[in-house]
Amino acid sequence: MGFVDLLFGRPLASSEDQGERITPSQGVPTFGLDALSSAAYGPEAALTILLPLGLAGARYVAPLTAAVIALLLIVYFSYRQTIAAYPGGGGSYTVARENLGPSAGLLAAAALMIDYLLNVAVGISAGIGALVSAVPSLQRYTLLMCLVVLAILTIVNLRGVREAGSAFIAPTYLFVGTLGVVIAIGVCRVIMTGGHPHAVAPPPHTPAATGAVGLWLLLRAFASGCTALTGVEAVSNGVQAFREPVVPAARKTLTIIVLTLIGLLGGIATLVYYYDIPATDPGQPGYQSVLSLVTAAVLGRGALYGLTMFSVLLVLCLSANTSFADFPRLCRAVAMDDYLPHSLTARGRRLVYSQGISVLAVLAAGLLILFGGVTDRLIPLFAVGAFLAFTLSQAGMVAHWRKNSGSWPHLLINGIGAAATGLTVVVVVAAKFMQGAWIVVLLLPAAILLMTRVQRHYQLVARETEARGRLLQNNIQHPPIVIVPIERWNAATQKTLRFAMTLSPEVQVVHVACGEDDSIAAEWQSTVEQPAREAGAPVPRLITLRSPYRLVLQPVVDYVLQVEKENRHRTIAVAISTMVERHWYHYFLHNQRSEVLTAMLLLEGDRRINIINVPWYLKA
Repeated sequence: MGFVDLLFGRPLASSEDQGERITPSQGVPTFGLDALSSAAYGPEAALTILLPLGLAGARYVAPLTAAVIALLLIVYFSYRQTIAAYPGGGGSYTVARENLGPSAGLLAAAALMIDYLLNVAVGISAGIGALVSAVPSLQRYTLLMCLVVLAILTIVNLRGVREAGSAFIAPTYLFVGTLGVVIAIGVCRVIMTGGHPHAVAPPPHTPAATGAVGLWLLLRAFASGCTALTGVEAVSNGVQAFREPVVPAARKTLTIIVLTLIGLLGGIATLVYYYDIPATDPGQPGYQSVLSLVTAAVLGRGALYGLTMFSVLLVLCLSANTSFADFPRLCRAVAMDDYLPHSLTARGRRLVYSQGISVLAVLAAGLLILFGGVTDRLIPLFAVGAFLAFTLSQAGMVAHWRKNSGSWPHLLINGIGAAATGLTVVVVVAAKFMQGAWIVVLLLPAAILLMTRVQRHYQLVARETEARGRLLQNNIQHPPIVIVPIERWNAATQKTLRFAMTLSPEVQVVHVACGEDDSIAAEWQSTVEQPAREAGAPVPRLITLRSPYRLVLQPVVDYVLQVEKENRHRTIAVAISTMVERHWYHYFLHNQRSEVLTAMLLLEGDRRINIINVPWYLKA
């Protein structure tokens, strides 16, 4: 087994696609980690906004969480309908494009792409943040650890959707199980003590309030808490990843994810309220995540605390798997409509869209480096794309039911979903605009402009390369003029010239002489002319170009363009000798002029100039 097979797994045939489909138990870690892991940073994001209220901030977490859960239920019922209406994959892009038009589809695609990208960066940075809160001495290695986790996730996802989903089952259920135990024990103590539980490990001292509660502050906290809803749309995007029948499997997976998330959000909010858990300033010395403080308050800092925080760390880091599963699928759908490079539609060795995975990894690495791997700096950008995609998807479903004579319950559910998520978009943008949401607002039109330019390019290419007329409509009796650039006379150039003489009787050998000594011209008659005459073959012409400033490639390009201009009804073929090394590092020992000459001719040439690379394989 080679290293590549060991790292990424053996190549899978297209016929093995059905074997790569996943079950609902695998679907939860594949498409649900984003949503489930948001329970770790959604409440914390809201609490961070409430820091100016001091200890009173924890009192507002419960009603804010209730509002988030109500919105989550609306989105859940809306997406259940989307899954049934679009079993081929009812992502926001597909629904909006088919029902609201191409512009709405592109807006949804851009919003989703930003959402998936930020999910990777936020998930990984939140996971490392959980580790740093448990081991503060690791804080200075935050960015390095984020990039290492990103590299591991990229490799795992390149091995295939099913294998990645199977690998993440254990961490997912460990996270849900340990956090469920913490919530259960904590709630029991709340009930047993009449609402006054004693913290095993008291939370840090909460600074005195520096501000008063107000509607704007609560709206900002709600906007931050809404990050807990990100990822709910993932199942509807990847319906075709499930085994047949896909609709019941996808709906079952979505139900499990949403009910589990409701339990986690409600439980955490309850414990924060009764244990008076504050938020600490992220990125500052002594920072501890809310989950760390909640777990310590309920269980202390023993072995179970360590296991719980370890599971939180794993799930937060692995939550990026949702994006790795959906982002390439979204890119494929957009590329199929010519709005992204067509290479994104090709599946790799493990039947995943490898280029989409690689693009996501590179962009996420850039974000992590830009923001230093700190979660709180990324969260203000997070919810805008997600809720904009929610809104467009639900509005598209309303149009879908109206066109297809859907029942009033269907229209009502998706209509409420569109109104609720649309209002949330306005709140999130207004509340987070100065904290970074303006970046997303600018990125959306920029991404749409980029995609429309890509489509315009493909339209121009299709128009220009459209076949016109019959194959033999033009006179093709004249053979091409073959030009062979030669730097020195050796076996490789000899092979190239011999090949060129089989293509046309009119062969021109171009040599650039930078000095007085010209060995090729001196030996030309004995090495080329005389053997050609003896064989009865047309004799190639030797063209010597003088280069007083030691330029080698540009004189050749200029000469080829001149020949092409002087022979308007002839095809020009340039045969270039190319050395092929056995080891990649040997290429650094050569000047690579053949590759540069090829690139220059491609850039400066015309349609009648054709380039032929004649390889010489080095065996040494």
